[in-house]
Amino acid sequence: MFKSLNPFRALQNAPSPQSMLKAHPVVTFQDPLHQQMALQVEHCYQIAESKLGRCFPRPEIGFMLRGKSAGTAHLQLNKLRFNPKLLNDNQQAFLDDVIPHEICHLLAFQLYGRVKPHGREWQSLMQSLYGRVPRTTHSFDTRAVEGKTFEYRCQCGPIKLSIRRHNKVIRGETQYRCRRCGQQLRAEPRIPPR
Repeated sequence: MFKSLNPFRALQNAPSPQSMLKAHPVVTFQDPLHQQMALQVEHCYQIAESKLGRCFPRPEIGFMLRGKSAGTAHLQLNKLRFNPKLLNDNQQAFLDDVIPHEICHLLAFQLYGRVKPHGREWQSLMQSLYGRVPRTTHSFDTRAVEGKTFEYRCQCGPIKLSIRRHNKVIRGETQYRCRRCGQQLRAEPRIPPR
């Protein structure tokens, strides 16, 4: 015999998005500041899951990032890396802005696939989930994390290049031009200290 199905009965018995959310164990770190950041990552994920009505895998969290970047999101690896030196000097900014910024990169990738890093999808998540202005860069003092620089010149005056860019010039992989005058940058001869 033919049995008719009521499509609305299935919806009535469906679990609510809140009941689908599951507790995720928080990774523990020895460093109390790193632990605080891990708790903030979990808190941000709970907000996202609550507002979006779906679960997301938790990322691996690391504090080994160097240089001037505050954080990076590795999309395919579902990994977050943070700069411990900048974190120590800018703790509240990391909690308020850097962590949501990097999490939104992972969420945008998981929701929409490959999209522009700071495109519409990412911006929308920053605003709708965390109420943050979607800024693409930080304004932290990076003097403490600057690496060795090499002085180059153009008609505008001296310009410092990072060791990475300097090595590319030395290996003949690239040439750099001044953004203002357009002249090719020339290495200043290094004078050894006496």
